[in-house]
Amino acid sequence: MIAVHDIHKHFGGFHAVDGATLTIETGSITGLIGPNGAGKTTLFNVVAGVLPPTSGTVVMDGEDITGLKPHQLFDKGLLRTFQIAHEFSSMTCRENLMMVPGEQTGETLWNTWFGRKRIADEERALRAKADEVLEFLTVEHLADHPAGAISGGQKKLLELGRTMMVDAKIVFLDEVGAGVNRTLLNTIGDAILRLNTERGYTFCVIEHDMDFIGRLCDPVICMAEGKVLAQGTLAEIKANDAVIEAYLGTGLKNKDKLEEPA
Repeated sequence: MIAVHDIHKHFGGFHAVDGATLTIETGSITGLIGPNGAGKTTLFNVVAGVLPPTSGTVVMDGEDITGLKPHQLFDKGLLRTFQIAHEFSSMTCRENLMMVPGEQTGETLWNTWFGRKRIADEERALRAKADEVLEFLTVEHLADHPAGAISGGQKKLLELGRTMMVDAKIVFLDEVGAGVNRTLLNTIGDAILRLNTERGYTFCVIEHDMDFIGRLCDPVICMAEGKVLAQGTLAEIKANDAVIEAYLGTGLKNKDKLEEPA
């Protein structure tokens, strides 16, 4: 699905991503881990078009997408979420979902005058789709709640729901578990697994919680200092001396600490 080749992203003299090369296979849930400052989110931003790379290429389904803007990648089915949820706080959860699909009939002045029936039909379909998504995520009771008033974990679910309002092919999830309680994190994990198995979504997940990564992800890729350090199963990653050194800087004697959620 995605091939990243020799990506560099420099901010002045700082090399946030320094020659990263990796692949994300179609139908996988790939985990991306690494210590703080490893370049994970910067790499996400490059792949998702938020930042242009200094050099290197990103290919999606055989097409070079390097440097395309987020809205262009959205049309190709590449979506991402953020560490901090970006909701329209005064709008309801249902309305937040209904806004996602592009090129809606009601977006043009002409159609608001002469296409009212078409707009009404489209909005009914979008409302039904949004309600289906909320039910899938088990938060249908929040449909009419202002999105700004729900919990942080529920906002993460709402962001995941946005990806379900369009034909997403691959979704990049940036620390979906950050600040989320264990019960809601399990709900998010269940939704990701169902989207993967039932609807064929491909995911790439940045996360520090090793239990969450272990439950969902295979393979797991570890980054450090802007480079890809290792790739394999979580068990293989945990046993890798270079990974342990990158996380702990103390060698094998503290290897068991990698078992704990960070």
